[in-house]
Amino acid sequence: MRAVIYARYSSDNQREESIDGQLRECKKFAEYNGITIIGEYIDRAFSAKTDNRPEFQRMIKDSYKSVFDTVIVWKLDRFARNRYDSARYKALLKKNGVRVISATEKISEDASGILLESLLEGYAEYYSAELAEKVKRGMTDNALKAKANGVRAPFGYYVDDDDHYQIDETIALIVKEIYSLYVDGKKVTDIVKIMSERGIKNRNYPLNYNSVYRILTNRKYIGEYKFGDVLLENGIPALIDKETFEMAQSRMARNKKSPAMHRAEDDYLLTTKLFCGHCGAFMVGEIGTSRTSKQYRYYKCTRAKKGNCKKKAVGKDYIENLVIAI
Repeated sequence: MRAVIYARYSSDNQREESIDGQLRECKKFAEYNGITIIGEYIDRAFSAKTDNRPEFQRMIKDSYKSVFDTVIVWKLDRFARNRYDSARYKALLKKNGVRVISATEKISEDASGILLESLLEGYAEYYSAELAEKVKRGMTDNALKAKANGVRAPFGYYVDDDDHYQIDETIALIVKEIYSLYVDGKKVTDIVKIMSERGIKNRNYPLNYNSVYRILTNRKYIGEYKFGDVLLENGIPALIDKETFEMAQSRMARNKKSPAMHRAEDDYLLTTKLFCGHCGAFMVGEIGTSRTSKQYRYYKCTRAKKGNCKKKAVGKDYIENLVIAI
């Protein structure tokens, strides 16, 4: 018999050494039974709950080449922890003249072996589902205690030894200054420039537009803790008072509309409601002036303005009247 070994470990509580142990057991089994090993397929840090494993899929594909007739696994749960996937791929391998053998689980080829194999596969799926439930339950319990649960602390906080968020006093003043600057009228781009000039960084990276925007919209700063379905109003030490936070949100909401809605003396009625038929981006209000100084009002694709879409501008009155008439 010509065989290949399939070995796998998931990311939970297993390491590279577990692969060495699997290979050792499989090779020992092959030598004892006079089986020739011609190759190995190894998936590292991939769960068997899914068939989306690169080496596993490569092995299945190679089975069509008829270069091996046996797949040796340390245990059947290395092959799959899902009964559907297990049955599906074993049937496919069988069609290609390949069978799956466990090196450590003694399974006969008679009727009782079929029953034992199905029991082992069922237990593997049960174990996987039970483990997922335990992990979810444990994380929910942690969330009810407002623990970080592996979520990185936002700028201005750190995670203490008990896995709780605490205010980093050395950075907290910067966060407060960012809110103060924004509420006082500074643009996000202006704040980014100010921080950049002072060399302010977050985990060795300069603060950019997105990072400042996240700071200005993160409800953790007012003490709100959220993880999954768990929401705790005062689960975290508040760094920003609610009044300042809400002022920032109000200004942000106004700024989303103002660039497009007030470019002319009258409002553009379809702002935030009109999308480009070519690329799906927002259409925003624009004013154009002819050589005779006559003004024209129209809607233009935001991507077209940057040269990234070929959509032509649409007359304001034309499209608004068309929508009203529908």
